Amino acid sequence: MRPEDQENKGHLKALVGGRLIDGSGGAPIEDSVVITEGDRISVVGKADATAVPTGAEVIDVTGKTVIPGLINCHAHLCLDGSPDPIAALQQRSMTENVLIAAKHAEAALRAGVTTVRDLGGWEGIDLGLKKAINEGLILGPRMLVSGKPLCMTGGTVHVMGREVDGPDEARKGAREQLKAGVDVIKVMATGGVMTRGTDPGSPQLTFEELRAAVEEAKKAGKLTAAHAHGATGIENAIRAGTDSIEHGIFLDAEAIGMMLERETVLVPTLAAVYEVVERGPEFGIPAFMIEKAQRAGDAHLDNFRRARQAGVRIAAGNDGGTPFNRADNLASELERMVAAGMTCVEALATAHRTAAELLRLAEQIGTVEPGKLADLVVLDADPQADISAVRQVHMVIKAGQQV
Repeated sequence: MRPEDQENKGHLKALVGGRLIDGSGGAPIEDSVVITEGDRISVVGKADATAVPTGAEVIDVTGKTVIPGLINCHAHLCLDGSPDPIAALQQRSMTENVLIAAKHAEAALRAGVTTVRDLGGWEGIDLGLKKAINEGLILGPRMLVSGKPLCMTGGTVHVMGREVDGPDEARKGAREQLKAGVDVIKVMATGGVMTRGTDPGSPQLTFEELRAAVEEAKKAGKLTAAHAHGATGIENAIRAGTDSIEHGIFLDAEAIGMMLERETVLVPTLAAVYEVVERGPEFGIPAFMIEKAQRAGDAHLDNFRRARQAGVRIAAGNDGGTPFNRADNLASELERMVAAGMTCVEALATAHRTAAELLRLAEQIGTVEPGKLADLVVLDADPQADISAVRQVHMVIKAGQQV
């Protein structure tokens, strides 16, 4: 046990007087009390009916809003959000990349993101980062990591990935990542925006290759996520059994129906395309990225709306690390969802309850309930009235420890 864990064990905190949005989707609790003991939530109630234990550290949050810790289901802590992040990654030394990733992890936590699913690291940095955070060496969110994404030879993000051709290689590639200790296998089902020479709508890994990788992940009890823009690649990934579709730009009615039938979750990453289109060439973003993002923009929003209206489960992830879109800026993704038609309450749920369910952590995080981990964010304003309030972070508590 780390010294700070021993010190925190049994320590009582009471957040008193704030508006509590508990993540369940119900009405906020005004003038609330949230009591934590060690790393867990022990009591949730109203101030006039909840006794604060003698000796508890009382934190007055009157006039503020308490929410569960935010969950970013799609980020890349190794990428720096520069105009061409993968090129920048290749040009730096390993030492520089490790330090930058650590800096991004701390920034994400301080922004209220207490859990991150990292969907593509660099040479094992994501695995080392997770271990360093767990051991208390650095500050950062709870991490689930994917190691190297599986892609076809020359496919999307091949410089960061494990190139595989054929089901046997896909199976071996998945086993290699599992051996390294990943929590999720990521597969590249289509082309992408950030890799030169690939078309976002074009399928890449075949159904048979995807299925082989997914089978290995499921045998090991691990999650799977599919980078998938085009309809054919999306449908291949759904049929292969992936837990989530990342991006889903060119979703069609058939894919939406399949997602509903199989309860596949959509992580739309609206902010990634938005930032590329908004910034443009004057910010140094390569022309090939801009052209592809502009082609995808309207379809992305239209199909996000169709998926939402149909009842597809949606979890928040901003593809953090892509141009001008770092992992600590999950707020931008929630703002894009609201701008595309979600209510603020729905958008918050994508970063709380639904995100926790996708990551198979719903018994531990995602809502403020007794027995769950004490991941709490105190905001200066009410995000149910204006989703941009998630930017106004007053305090972050991760597993009972105040950051």
